[in-house]
Amino acid sequence: MRDHRYVDELSVQELEAVLRLRRREERLRRLGNVPDARDPLATEAVVTGPAPVAGSRAVGDPVREGDASTVPDHPLSATMRSAPPRVRRARPVKWRWVRDQFLLFVEILAIVGLLFIVARMSITVRQINEESRIVQVVPTVTPTPVIKAFVLPSGHTPPDSNQGSKPAPVPAHLRGLVAEITPMPAPTQGPEHARRILVPAIGVDAPVVEGDDWESLKKGAGHHVGSANPGERGNSVISAHNDIYGEIFRRLPELSIGDEVTVQTVSTSYTYVVEQTRIVEPTEVSVMDATSTPVLTLISCYPYRVDTHRIVVMASLVTD
Repeated sequence: MRDHRYVDELSVQELEAVLRLRRREERLRRLGNVPDARDPLATEAVVTGPAPVAGSRAVGDPVREGDASTVPDHPLSATMRSAPPRVRRARPVKWRWVRDQFLLFVEILAIVGLLFIVARMSITVRQINEESRIVQVVPTVTPTPVIKAFVLPSGHTPPDSNQGSKPAPVPAHLRGLVAEITPMPAPTQGPEHARRILVPAIGVDAPVVEGDDWESLKKGAGHHVGSANPGERGNSVISAHNDIYGEIFRRLPELSIGDEVTVQTVSTSYTYVVEQTRIVEPTEVSVMDATSTPVLTLISCYPYRVDTHRIVVMASLVTD
């Protein structure tokens, strides 16, 4: 039977006995060896009291397991053994830790992606440099061929374009001759050839390549093969597109008499002054004929994006 007395009703010896029982059961609980309250032989009690109880040992004497005088069921020990076992609670999910791990994964993925992009860019740049190195190899010097043109350069229509029923800008009676011409290799630029053209009045500052065919005019203004070099006596013909491939000569119609045009070679700059401007048919090739004085002829399509005619600007060399 349990002891239902209050703590104030217990003596000092009984309170000490209760404290010993609590300490003992706490040690057994930590060791995982808590005795069963229904088994009196499994409980080792050390009980002391003010006076001996019938059938028990004197107060203060140790009560050992297996002793004949052991109290089978002390009311205080029964009260202590009836304490419910502790329930282990589940740990809550640490959502902040989960978020941090996810952000770390995203950052690592972003760094890997950035490194991949940089690697691809490096490979692309290397390929471009290799291709440019191949193109920029100094070609074998070839003689400058003499070409007789049937149509003025800087035409807007590609040579392989049929344009449906629209005829190519070559006269019908000359198309057979043009078809029989084998394309000549582009001549090598020499130190006396034009390298750059500057027209401050219309904001032109462009490179000059040797040749004025379709492929050459993709790279800049083109010097007509066979025409005079800058500064030489004769007609130096330079042409460029007005609405494609940089639109170098788009503002050519804005030039006025007296405007200056500078053509640079490797070592010298030559200045020309505009003397006249003409609008001619594409077949008016006489504007490229040789002259007895140093002349610069600039040619482009006209009008802008219509390109049915050619604009021709002629300038004379300024001499000291």
